[in-house]
Amino acid sequence: METRLDRYEGAKENKINQLRMLIESSENIVFLGGAGVSTESGIPDFRSGEGIYNQESGLKYRPVDIISHSFFMEHPEEFYDFYKRKLLYPDAKPNKAHKALVRLEKQGKLKATITQNIDNLHQEAGSKTTIELHGSVFRNYCMECGKKFKIDYIINHEGVPHCDKCGGMIRPDIVLYEENLEHQNVDGAIKAIKKADLLIIGGTSLTVYPAATFAQFLKHDKVVIINKSSTYLDLQALLTIHDSIGEVLDSAIPKRVSSKKTSAAKKTTSAKKSSASKKSSTSKKSKE
Repeated sequence: METRLDRYEGAKENKINQLRMLIESSENIVFLGGAGVSTESGIPDFRSGEGIYNQESGLKYRPVDIISHSFFMEHPEEFYDFYKRKLLYPDAKPNKAHKALVRLEKQGKLKATITQNIDNLHQEAGSKTTIELHGSVFRNYCMECGKKFKIDYIINHEGVPHCDKCGGMIRPDIVLYEENLEHQNVDGAIKAIKKADLLIIGGTSLTVYPAATFAQFLKHDKVVIINKSSTYLDLQALLTIHDSIGEVLDSAIPKRVSSKKTSAAKKTTSAKKSSASKKSSTSKKSKE
């Protein structure tokens, strides 16, 4: 969904240019993303008109109820029937958004990629700084002995998958409704945001907690929202773009760092080393 402003000729390009300048002037960027980041990889989101919550579950239960802790424990057969059909996309590939964020990370500007997604696409694209708030379908473990299993074991196992070591029931390493997020991941996300000089929020309606409240930990207003639908932060953000996150990030994040910037960075590093060397030399002389 576009805003009225976005419909004016040149408005979209002006916003992308603004984002480009914000990225260029920032050195400690954090990205917070949701299901909309992966829709361009063919993975449906949850709350849109065609999202998982608005699809027929194929069962007599609502999708939102099926992916809860209590349902998993009480109806594992139905849970896995739905889970394998609706939540597993092992062949999905990273899209322009994932790849653009990796470029930004390699350029030394993106310090953390905080995701609510469970599809592992950020890591597959090459991200080294991903914080998974809700876990990953690519990790699974036995609830009895803790043995770990890959996604292929779950896909190829009929019905409820059980451990080949102790026979215990296996569960995906994802956060279900009624469960708490890992404190380590939440703390890591908040710590990264507190240090950020620019927070880019993309592909999320900001209705899932606690991620929806993370922006409050910023000490400034440098927040960019990139999402097709509106969010409660749209009017407070420094910049809001209602468009394809893949197209926007791919356009705003340079494919490569210019030679001038690379040269400047090298000079800065060289100057720091030279300064440190001089200080060390002066210190030695004073001791002598």
